[in-house]
Amino acid sequence: MRRPFALLAATLLTAALAVPASAADNDDGDEGFTINDPRITESSGLAASRQHPGVYWTHNDSDDGPYLYAVDSGTGDTVARLTLTGIGTPRDVEAISVGPGNRLFVADVGDNLGGTWPYVWIYELPEPKRLQDATVQATQYVVKYADGPRDAEAMVVHPRTGRVYLIDKHEEGGHLYEGPAKLSPEGDNVFRPIAPVELWTTDAALSPDGRDLAVRGYFGGIHYAFNGGELRREGRLSVPLQGQGESVTYSADGSRLLFGSEGEQSGVVSRPAPGADESGSSGGPGSRADGGGSASRDGTGDSVKVGGAVVVAVLVAALFGLGRRRRRR
Repeated sequence: MRRPFALLAATLLTAALAVPASAADNDDGDEGFTINDPRITESSGLAASRQHPGVYWTHNDSDDGPYLYAVDSGTGDTVARLTLTGIGTPRDVEAISVGPGNRLFVADVGDNLGGTWPYVWIYELPEPKRLQDATVQATQYVVKYADGPRDAEAMVVHPRTGRVYLIDKHEEGGHLYEGPAKLSPEGDNVFRPIAPVELWTTDAALSPDGRDLAVRGYFGGIHYAFNGGELRREGRLSVPLQGQGESVTYSADGSRLLFGSEGEQSGVVSRPAPGADESGSSGGPGSRADGGGSASRDGTGDSVKVGGAVVVAVLVAALFGLGRRRRRR
């Protein structure tokens, strides 16, 4: 995917906000972990398994192949790698979600050229009952947008209806796109915009009950009441500053939000989900946690602390503005 100018600044300055694992509120591996597999260098999506407690599915961004990885959050180790068959060559896989009946949905919807692919793909497959390396037959769906091609990195699947939604990625904010009631492997599946999303979106997640939508970007996040797709903004999410923040998922019980990033040995940071009890771990080994809640009703967040963190935020904002001015010359 494209690396924006401001993202480079964030990557260089992330260390200023780093908190050693021993300084985090808790270090329970189930509440935050480091992805140890050297094959996973561009973790771009994250989804909590419903039938394998403590396991999270992830995948690389691009140039890896048709692979999904099951990671044990207690150890950070890969416990299964799935090879998908029945599909073409993946182009830019950006998101993964678990739907009803323990079905895995994979979104090959990224567009590094800024929205020029005439169509993109979504893959669907059953989550294996046994965690082991395996080859799995997947169904491939052709996806188009009602208002023309675009870049996207976020997909959610409603946990009850199985309806699939996408959010396009745009610097000034995008839209929630609703797919057909049921995807078809024959013909095109047209997704239509139904609600604005006020964020440069890199991923999103629906709560297990389908009521809440968490949307993340590189430097922040928003909590919406899903409301059948008629989004209602509830507050900001406390998103950790990561080198390249790409993913978010609810834990299987809905009590936590876990935020992932690209890179080797990348850390997955855990925060209380909106409305959940704010006690417990706020990060695991390799994470950069600052504790506190995940969202606030008045729109304030706790992801950036005072002191050195404020300096970092100001520098990132300044460099971001400079990058935009350079692009528009």
